[in-house]
Amino acid sequence: MKKNIAIIMGGYSSEHNISIKSGNVVFKYLDAKKYSAYRIVITKEKWFYLDDENQEHPVEKSDFSIHVDGVKIQFDCVFNAIHGTPGEDGLMQAYFELLGIPQTSCNHYEAALTFNKRDLLSTLKPYGVPCATSYFLNKGQSVDENAIADKVGLPCFVKANRAGSSYGVSKVHKKEDLGNAIESAFKEDTQIIIESFLDGTEVSVGVITYNNEVTVLPATEIISENDFFDFEAKYMGKSKEITPARITATQESNVKKLAEHIYKMLGLKGFTRSEFIFIGDEPHLLEVNTTPGLTEESLLPQQAKTAGISLEELFDSAIVEALR
Repeated sequence: MKKNIAIIMGGYSSEHNISIKSGNVVFKYLDAKKYSAYRIVITKEKWFYLDDENQEHPVEKSDFSIHVDGVKIQFDCVFNAIHGTPGEDGLMQAYFELLGIPQTSCNHYEAALTFNKRDLLSTLKPYGVPCATSYFLNKGQSVDENAIADKVGLPCFVKANRAGSSYGVSKVHKKEDLGNAIESAFKEDTQIIIESFLDGTEVSVGVITYNNEVTVLPATEIISENDFFDFEAKYMGKSKEITPARITATQESNVKKLAEHIYKMLGLKGFTRSEFIFIGDEPHLLEVNTTPGLTEESLLPQQAKTAGISLEELFDSAIVEALR
């Protein structure tokens, strides 16, 4: 008997439309012989099932069910394709944990921790994970440009603390430009993180649980045509993404070990994608994404393809592991 799978997509953040694309790719590639897939769109205003005729059917939030043609449908598993809140910050995970419905991403605490860049890096630094020097700032605090520049140096990166897809991220070369960058980041979040510039090769590394084993995928080298790997570089073709990355055997070994170490140490599950910059042979962690992009062009699917894992196999494995 086929399993009913809810593919949740959308969300409340600036990444809503990107998430819709990811969810539709999952819907396209899930094995129709094994699964009955349902696209569930999550917005602040409403949650609904979008059928093949693009008709909306409301979701009953008390038990996460839908009614179609008078028949109540409940779900065996949820495939989480929401980037940003509420799918990547632990809110949906906690909801499904309370309902007892398996879902494909990590559990709620780990999702909340990894989504909060400041908390994540603060947690990992005592375990010897190399990171950039950082400065934290909350909305309403006074801004001391001299103190920021003294601590992190210039150029530096100003980032929204809890956002993805490079929304609210600026590279700042001059101290007098810090104010505008901080204002831009605060449009995405009430917390920001300002980090020192790391000058080295940037790579992205996917780690997944596949066939009941933690599996590190081939690294992708990121070469942006812009000043850094911003939204245009990620989604508008302004970058080169080379998989496998053109790094030395030592660098490859070091970054794979570190990516796997972080995955296991934090107790993650499902799909993750971590970003690193090499200083010499040593990878420095930038962030960990627990619901990475899943379109055909996204980094994690590229890496899986290089490892000989098709999209059908990749998405099937997420459900198998969640149900395990």
